[in-house]
Amino acid sequence: MKKELFKKIYNEIKKRKTVYLVRHIGPDPDAVASQIALRDSIKLTFPSKNVYAIGANAARFKYLGSLDKANSFDFENDLVITLDVPDKIRIDGLDINKFKNIIKIDHHPFVEKYGNIEYIDDKNTSTCQIVLEMIINTKLKCNKPIAENLFIGIVSDSNRFLFDYTNTKTFDLISFIIKKYKLNIQELYKKMYIKPLSEVRLLGYIQSNIKVTKNGFAYIELENDIINSFNADAASASNMINDLNNINEILVWLFITKDEKKDLYKVNIRSRGPIINEIASKYNGGGHKYASGVRTKDRKILDNLIKDLDEACKIYKKNND
Repeated sequence: MKKELFKKIYNEIKKRKTVYLVRHIGPDPDAVASQIALRDSIKLTFPSKNVYAIGANAARFKYLGSLDKANSFDFENDLVITLDVPDKIRIDGLDINKFKNIIKIDHHPFVEKYGNIEYIDDKNTSTCQIVLEMIINTKLKCNKPIAENLFIGIVSDSNRFLFDYTNTKTFDLISFIIKKYKLNIQELYKKMYIKPLSEVRLLGYIQSNIKVTKNGFAYIELENDIINSFNADAASASNMINDLNNINEILVWLFITKDEKKDLYKVNIRSRGPIINEIASKYNGGGHKYASGVRTKDRKILDNLIKDLDEACKIYKKNND
């Protein structure tokens, strides 16, 4: 079934002259890496096609490659491929409601159907792993830079293979591309994990000031004045969420930052036990069971979200003591 669907996606790509690749707003390495890797694979396979990876620039992930600009669209004939996006509202770069031909490739739990062809595997570590499997099972081509991006996306979204969807298939695929494309994993890890001193100091502030309830729920609101005082930015702060993954007293933890231009609160949530995506979806957010997010302009939603997550920790502790 998987191979048949991969071939169906490949054939749809093959017959389209122009292809746009988009991912979710507020991207992470898996979203950007899968978008750029698939773009470059399509261009390598079909040099005469027009292939664009579009969306807001993510300066933090510029090592993955550059994005494209596209201003003219043929809504009837162009193909849009969305990557790492379970619902239309979170797509960055295009209004896909105008397009006739849409392919969705994602590893989040199903939220809504919006593609003509949809490949969803919510037991997969990452969208990059899905893209790698598709390349292996079709005539799409790969090279070392493409393999490097796919490696980074898989490692990042599995949190260095710590999350529960990591399995023997993941390691088989990683081993395959390391060997075939002679990847220097030490250099790739440097790209992913080397941080400026400003971010290390901001992380120290977070660790010192995060509030922890008796139920094992931790949360912090990072005001822009605080972030700026460390010469860091809100995107950097949000990406530190996984650095609190191994604290014994914490089951669920939450970071709040604010986009002042959009007057929008951005909430990142992680868990070591309680299921959080169902709570996030209650407030028009979503994600995985143990890694989710919410975006809102309503301050009351933040207060209610914090209460619900604390209660989830309380129930989890009671059931698992």
